[in-house]
Amino acid sequence: MTNFLSSKLFIISTVAFTTLTSNVFAQDADTIYKGGTILTMDDAAPRIEAVAVKDGLILAAGAAADVESHQGEATRLVDLGGAAMLPGFVDSHGHVAAGGGMQATVADLLAPPDGDVIDIASLQQKLRDWAEDNPDLVDVSGLILGFGYDPAQLAENRHPTREDLDAVSTELPVYIVHQSGHIGAGNSKALELLGYSANSEDPEGGVIRRMQDSREPDGVLEGNAHFAGLFQFSFSFGEEGRLQMGLAGIDSWISYGFTTAQEGRADPATINMLQTLAAAGKIKIDIAIYPDVMIDREIVEKHHSRAYKNRIRIAGGKLTIDGSPQGFTALRDKPYYDPVGDYPAGYSGLAYESVETINDMFDWAYENDIQMLSHANGEGASDRLIAAVEQAAAKHGLGDRRTVLIHGQFLREDQVDAYQRLKVFPSLFPMHTFYWGDWHRDHTVGPDAADNISPTGWFAKRGMKFGTHHDAPVANPNSMRVLAATVTRRTRSGDILGPTQRVDVMTALKAMTIWPAYQHFEEDKKGSIEVGKLADFVILSEDPTAVDPETLAELTVVATIKEDVEIYRAAGE
Repeated sequence: MTNFLSSKLFIISTVAFTTLTSNVFAQDADTIYKGGTILTMDDAAPRIEAVAVKDGLILAAGAAADVESHQGEATRLVDLGGAAMLPGFVDSHGHVAAGGGMQATVADLLAPPDGDVIDIASLQQKLRDWAEDNPDLVDVSGLILGFGYDPAQLAENRHPTREDLDAVSTELPVYIVHQSGHIGAGNSKALELLGYSANSEDPEGGVIRRMQDSREPDGVLEGNAHFAGLFQFSFSFGEEGRLQMGLAGIDSWISYGFTTAQEGRADPATINMLQTLAAAGKIKIDIAIYPDVMIDREIVEKHHSRAYKNRIRIAGGKLTIDGSPQGFTALRDKPYYDPVGDYPAGYSGLAYESVETINDMFDWAYENDIQMLSHANGEGASDRLIAAVEQAAAKHGLGDRRTVLIHGQFLREDQVDAYQRLKVFPSLFPMHTFYWGDWHRDHTVGPDAADNISPTGWFAKRGMKFGTHHDAPVANPNSMRVLAATVTRRTRSGDILGPTQRVDVMTALKAMTIWPAYQHFEEDKKGSIEVGKLADFVILSEDPTAVDPETLAELTVVATIKEDVEIYRAAGE
């Protein structure tokens, strides 16, 4: 009897399966992609010959002969021309609309190879040129704004002061933002508008730098002292200006192959800007928004969701525990190695928030099942983050929360073990090895510890998923620079910083695709080229697994495709 039933069930299930597959194979594809290297990020079939798409979803993926069975009279055939197609990049951490929009709009103060500011004189000229070339923006905002300067790359090896910026203008406020985003500098007019004077006290989690032997501000603002000014000046461009800045940021991400972006520390004005753009149907890619829980955690509690509406969603909350390592404001567990500037003996960085505040935020997040992103650069910041997660998990359970460590530049191996035990997802910043690796080796942590900044190797050795990011506008959202830095760890000077922390190209690509899709609870829809997933693709000029790793940064994005719609193509392609 059992054999008869088993046979009958087998026949029924076989008929059902045959009917299902016949219906699937009978469908004509809207588009078939073939003629190049296709890297899927699916370990079961890492390389395939063709992909068929129907209604924005992947219909078939595999051998060209099988996929071509979906070709109908109306099917569009896309010949990759020998280029490489991958899943669209998923932004593990960045600031697409607010910071990215500013980066794409204001004076570009980046150093080579991304810009051409090499000293304070060239920085001043950049600001003057921007003001002259953008009279409408200056008229609307009433200020001159620049982004991306880096004292480590200026000939003077120091921050510009109020006097340096007064030389640009004494009539208009001039404000510039450090490449880390955590420090800024203003001229006398900017300091006056911000209300900073000799009588001003440093805000909690911030520093107003002073002139030597005086309490007069020298123009440089750190941490929360800077953020207050940045938020105030960002409103100066008006509602329409902010909307255009937001679109400029999104377009920048798209040009580097990102089909999912992140707004990694949103204030209410940025959320409103994105909601306005979304309602108007102007957002071309998905954006996961993480509001700053120190500003408005109520909006997170009420509106966090895993479903996109008009391509945006409130995905969780963001907490910033410390500052930037290159600016000596990351919170370490020991003094900085050789900091450049006027620092007290034993200086180990800044804590933006108290232990009590951090613990309270995680208790709230775990109680309400809210995903938290936590900016923690230094070992001291990670100690606080780990303690808060342990406390919250003991009270509310560990669960599948996918709490995210953002940056983790300076870590101890015991902290890596703790993050593994607590199921914290690390979103790391290996691009620091290129931009600031030499600076970290010589000034922040010293030659020994510098080998282990952004320790992708430690996480890979433990079999952990991790993401890699650009943190734009800290750097351009250059996906190929992210890939190159993760694989080679080559610094600006040519040094290899921590050869044991390097990973292979496929691991580095997973950290830009399927693993950050997992980070966002979207691995069932994105991050790999598999049947049923979204047809989100990026086309690269060459196969990144087949070129000399030292040339990875030279690869270019040919096209970006969101749900089978081409939303970017490089000029001349």
